Amino acid sequence: MAEEIGPEKKQPLAEMTEDKHKKDTPMASPYAPKQVGRALCSCMVVFLLLVGIIALVVWLVYRPHKPKFTVVSAAIYYLNTTAPPFLSVTMQFTIVTRNPNKRVSIFYDQLSAFVSYKNQAITPPVMLPPLCHRKHSTVALSPVLGGAAVPVSVEVANGLVMDKTYGVMGLRLVLLGKLKYKAGAIRTGHYGIYVKCDMLVGVKKGFVGQVPLLGSPECKVDI
Repeated sequence: MAEEIGPEKKQPLAEMTEDKHKKDTPMASPYAPKQVGRALCSCMVVFLLLVGIIALVVWLVYRPHKPKFTVVSAAIYYLNTTAPPFLSVTMQFTIVTRNPNKRVSIFYDQLSAFVSYKNQAITPPVMLPPLCHRKHSTVALSPVLGGAAVPVSVEVANGLVMDKTYGVMGLRLVLLGKLKYKAGAIRTGHYGIYVKCDMLVGVKKGFVGQVPLLGSPECKVDI
């Protein structure tokens, strides 16, 4: 007996539409926006770490040390305290500056010098020429300071007179300016430099010229 074959069962219209929609819908990207953001953050962190490591290595290799300044001689050519409140003085100092860096050169700019007594300037500032300090080298400076009358307090004028009487005078030589470091192709920006050299000099009434330094004062350097 033959089996009766019924009519073909048709798929509902709603299921056909859903299947077609699935086929037409593009596949989602395996890289979600959050994963892309995390990857970019990771790359940025690695880059910053590499830059920091390179900067640390360069600093360890080329780290600059402060220059050293020492006063090795002093001379007093003129000192007039008889016209208060003005003081006239002419002095000369020889300063030896040493660059202790073996790989770094130092360039000085806008460097000026003056002399102070009891924290008050007794000479006007004198501009010094630009100075190039090569690696591990020593340079000597001998600026002549003063020459013009400077107003001072009564305390300063009387103190200088008393020091001349005792034969010992306490002075401070001050250097101000800017410097920058150079190591190969690397140049830094400008840094302010403040050098103060406290010293005791021997003086005699009526004596003009080289005066003895009591010790060899090394200067304090702030950058």
